Amino acid sequence: MPFWSDDFRNTQMELKDPKRQFRFKVEITGINADTGGPLVWYAKAINKPSFEVSTGEHTYLNHKFYYPGGVTWNPITMTLVDPRDPDMAATLSDIVTKAGYAPPADPNDLGSMSKSRSAGALGTVYIAQLDGDGNEIEKWTLWNSFITKVDYGQLQYEGGEGLVEITLDLAYDWARLEILGDNKGSMALAGNQGKTFFEG
Repeated sequence: MPFWSDDFRNTQMELKDPKRQFRFKVEITGINADTGGPLVWYAKAINKPSFEVSTGEHTYLNHKFYYPGGVTWNPITMTLVDPRDPDMAATLSDIVTKAGYAPPADPNDLGSMSKSRSAGALGTVYIAQLDGDGNEIEKWTLWNSFITKVDYGQLQYEGGEGLVEITLDLAYDWARLEILGDNKGSMALAGNQGKTFFEG
């Protein structure tokens, strides 16, 4: 059913809000805080997954023909406030350390970061959109995600009454999309009209 109506009191119609930007939650299983566990309730903003399809080009006379190539999933940027409990500056630093990073203080330490340790330290990242009742209606799961950038924020005297924000970038191999609840799922004629996509 459409989300517009001239009478929202009409209980005979099943009206649904469109997906709203502010109704979301993020979970990171590599974080187990006393408050919220893996739920990143201090997340302020996050990009949903996105990808690009490369193209191959063939030229014949004065014509160009294009063919689809590989799929590349773009990095995700997340902005969160540092609530101090949990202390996210410490938590993110610990995750990167567990991924294998160490300053070059010991010349005999030849270890380095690896993908398995990086993805394992962060855990699985879930991004869910919610309806007005708090139910999940769309859920993304990032596969083999790991941290590629951390910005611990900015401090200032003038105009600095706001909260300290931390920004981090995440790389991942691909993302699974699940459509949940009573949403109908895909309406693509050429597809299987299902509710789960990009399954690993």
